[in-house]
Amino acid sequence: MTRRTRPVGATIKLDFLVEQGTIRADAVVRYAKPGHGMGLRFTSVRSEDRSRLAELVNDLAGRSGSSKR
Repeated sequence: MTRRTRPVGATIKLDFLVEQGTIRADAVVRYAKPGHGMGLRFTSVRSEDRSRLAELVNDLAGRSGSSKR
């Protein structure tokens, strides 16, 4: 949940720590629903973080798929 949303079109810098390591990226807000969250589109990801981001997305997709079985 996002406590404070940003307006659609706003750019933000992401810096987050996951099992795969630190991932830093820039994104733009595609939609915002106060009290629920935001949809983001990555606009750039540091080259050294791309493989960690891909691994994270694959892990999350695998977990999501396994709950549907």
